[in-house]
Amino acid sequence: MRFLYIFILIISMQIVNSQNQFVPDDTPYKTALEKAKTEGKPIFIMLYAEWCPHCNQMKKEVFSNPDVMAFLKENYVCIWKNIEKEEGIALKNKYNTKSLPTFLFLDANETLLYALKGEMKTPEFMTEAKYALNSRMQLPYLEKEFMSDPSNSDKFFTYLNTLKKGKDRSELSPATHIYLNTQSDSQLISETNWRIIANGVTDIKSREFQFVLKHQKEFAAVASQSRVDRKIESIVTELLRPYVDNLDTVNYYKQREVAKSIRLQKTDSLVFKFDLTLAERTEKWQFYKKTTLENTQKLVWNDASFLKDIGQTYLKHINDTESLKKSIFWVKHSLEINDSYDGNLLLARLYNKIKDKKSALQYANDAKAICTEMTWNPKEVDTLLAELNTK
Repeated sequence: MRFLYIFILIISMQIVNSQNQFVPDDTPYKTALEKAKTEGKPIFIMLYAEWCPHCNQMKKEVFSNPDVMAFLKENYVCIWKNIEKEEGIALKNKYNTKSLPTFLFLDANETLLYALKGEMKTPEFMTEAKYALNSRMQLPYLEKEFMSDPSNSDKFFTYLNTLKKGKDRSELSPATHIYLNTQSDSQLISETNWRIIANGVTDIKSREFQFVLKHQKEFAAVASQSRVDRKIESIVTELLRPYVDNLDTVNYYKQREVAKSIRLQKTDSLVFKFDLTLAERTEKWQFYKKTTLENTQKLVWNDASFLKDIGQTYLKHINDTESLKKSIFWVKHSLEINDSYDGNLLLARLYNKIKDKKSALQYANDAKAICTEMTWNPKEVDTLLAELNTK
């Protein structure tokens, strides 16, 4: 009887779990459009991927909630599309989807009314899904209001803030420049226009960004120097990162020259880091070595973490003794900035690689002392010490 009771309990739990597990309904897109026209409802689309943890969390927490599903089915024609299957691929491309999950709210004519991206909790999602039903909060209305008076910062901000909910930063740029074209150079230097530049300008060659570069002190006075610095760094990152991620070396080196033309220490340092990332991913170790030997002390000398990253790469991929000695010099400087277990262990390994056993033992013992003090697992350093003591 006891076994039977446990068996029934397990089966019951599985049934409850399956009832609470959201399963996407793969209604054809064309069918959804026809239904939207017939019923006079907008369309709700979730674009997802099976491997996306944020999508899966939304399915588990939000769309398994019967109240959420009742609201959606009452007010929308709902479809769910995997971006790795035919209709999902087409919708992803049509609406330029770059983040997952993405939620699209369309009318029966396929006009985008509202869009959201990213993981949300149930209350936040429900608030947004209700906003999407309000014609005065939808993108076509807000765009029309803005375009009727493009110099009106309040109308522009309302449109921009709604656009940001579902669009990539690069897609904010056209509307931003329409507004900024109504502003003279002197008008650009204001707290309001700084916020607009910071959020919507992504073109490194644009008049507005070039104006920021030439008037950093003035913009720092209405924002702060750190915010100005972050904007400059973010626009370089947005320019170069896609080419590094795609290993597109041809276009990377073209755009790299644009970034280098800024001629600031902080942007040169950022370009240097992208150079090294691309060299690592394409396994161009001679170029990596040449670049680090020329620029490490000039561009990342006070970045202890990055100095250690370079040292790790030398440990794995660089073999000539003179270059390894240079990497030892850099990692030693990182310890002057911030003494650390991993820095001492790295130095021990680098010295071991150039067969300097005495120095390797010194830094291995220093790493061991830090490890003991912090009560960390000593396996790595003990293995190295055992190797050194048998030589």
